[in-house]
Amino acid sequence: MMKISLKPQHLKIYQQIAALLFRYGRSDLVQDPITSELLDERELKEESGTDSPEQLATDLESMGPTFVKLGQILSSRPDLLPEPYLKALSRLQDKVKPFPFEEVEQTIVQELGVRLSKAFSSFEREPLAAASLGQVHKATLRDGRAVVVKVQRPGIRQQIIDELQVLDEIASMLEHTKSGRRYQVQKIFDEFRKTLVNELDYQKEAANMAQLAENLKEFKRIQVPLPVSGYTTRSVLTMDYISGQKITSLTPLARLDIDGSVLADELFRAYLKQTLVDGLFHADPHPGNVFLTEDKNIGLLDIGMVGRTTPQLQEQLIKMLMAMSEGKSEVVCDIAIQVSQPNEEFDEKEFRRKVTSLIAEQKDNRLKQMDMGKALLVLTRSAGENGLYVPTELTMLGKTLLQLDEIGKTLDPDFDPNSSVRQNVATLLNQRMWKSISPTNLAASILDIKEFVGTLPNRLTRILDSIANAELEVKVKAVDAALLLTAFHKIANRITSGLILAALIIGASLLMQVKTKFTIFGYPGLAMLFFMAAAAGGFHLLISIFIHDYRDEKKSKL
Repeated sequence: MMKISLKPQHLKIYQQIAALLFRYGRSDLVQDPITSELLDERELKEESGTDSPEQLATDLESMGPTFVKLGQILSSRPDLLPEPYLKALSRLQDKVKPFPFEEVEQTIVQELGVRLSKAFSSFEREPLAAASLGQVHKATLRDGRAVVVKVQRPGIRQQIIDELQVLDEIASMLEHTKSGRRYQVQKIFDEFRKTLVNELDYQKEAANMAQLAENLKEFKRIQVPLPVSGYTTRSVLTMDYISGQKITSLTPLARLDIDGSVLADELFRAYLKQTLVDGLFHADPHPGNVFLTEDKNIGLLDIGMVGRTTPQLQEQLIKMLMAMSEGKSEVVCDIAIQVSQPNEEFDEKEFRRKVTSLIAEQKDNRLKQMDMGKALLVLTRSAGENGLYVPTELTMLGKTLLQLDEIGKTLDPDFDPNSSVRQNVATLLNQRMWKSISPTNLAASILDIKEFVGTLPNRLTRILDSIANAELEVKVKAVDAALLLTAFHKIANRITSGLILAALIIGASLLMQVKTKFTIFGYPGLAMLFFMAAAAGGFHLLISIFIHDYRDEKKSKL
């Protein structure tokens, strides 16, 4: 039974969530609504209000940072929400009023341990942007380096802890419902909590930023701001300042001054490498986080939300993307099932039917009309509807490709992301191969070989001792013992025949040295008889083997 917290701040959150469930439990928000199991049927039919997708985004925005982040996470879950809600939530921005500069200064002094004027030669009082978790100010270090400083909002940690506690209690309750089990609500919440907690730790964001910059150093036209060592803590993040404008603010005339096709292709290749080779990718490349710098390059901002893929999943994703681009629906289905977790209601036949229809529809379209990101999201929706829980990384990849498609079309209206996938897969596979034979991996393999060779004598000794002491047991699981015994007899007979023929040949060779009056073709007669007997026996053995094998093969086909 769910335990309800009676803290005043928790009761307010319960009230907000209850109002949200009441309002949208009546809508098309979920096709198999979780809320219908919690609310009275009469209440669900009352007051068909303005429960539009845009209104849901507005309501979540007004409820605070945790719910804004929840909406952003849900925008990448087509297996949970209809497409109109996904679009509305994907535009969700946690824009709030900035907090006073005095609190900014106080936080920096507490975190860095020095006065603001001592750490920075200049620090702008007005923030460049303000969000529910923190706000960003432009500043200059003592060495003249232009930076931006992200400062966490005071008290935000405790607020998020309170809201997460309430959501955890609700997720635990929903886990006991049919829909909650089907959509694995508790698992979704655990992933959401982990993502949000990581975003509250600016040191982790700084580490991700530095790693991403290292991974993308081969892409000369893509910039990732680097964190400033010594100026970053859990609540303060200082990084390079990238001057430019948002991709979405580009005018048609401004596009004439840039090489849009090259930028779009390089950006797409960089994200494919992040996802399919490096295993660490920027999971929120919406147009607001992608800048066109003053030197006409691409700048990636806000690296707080990242995704990770294991080497095994990377290989499967490469195969899936290739299969989708080539219209191989069976391969797509097989891979999706391998990487996912089916529940007791998984309908594999229906899932394969829907995916086959989706791939066929994409294949029938002209190449430039294909939308791989959207196809991946539709695939995850079909999986969720048929009881297959796909990994979060797959939905994040679909959302990322969808956002990149929008950015690519902004930079170059003729950009074809699907063609880019096919063109770059060979390069990605080569990079994965060279990565697998890196010095670190080679050293690990050498250590494994050394361990195997070192323990081999001891293992062989134990096996020989077991044989000598009659302690060795061989367990054979035979489906048909009689058939197995017959097969052993055949093998034994053939081995025996082979040994006899070999003995005849060896004996004949020895007798060749003995001079006798009885000869055949001028050679010792007895030796020649042995040779002829061995030849006849060998010929008979070969014919017997061929005939029996042919009969066995014919029987197996019947």
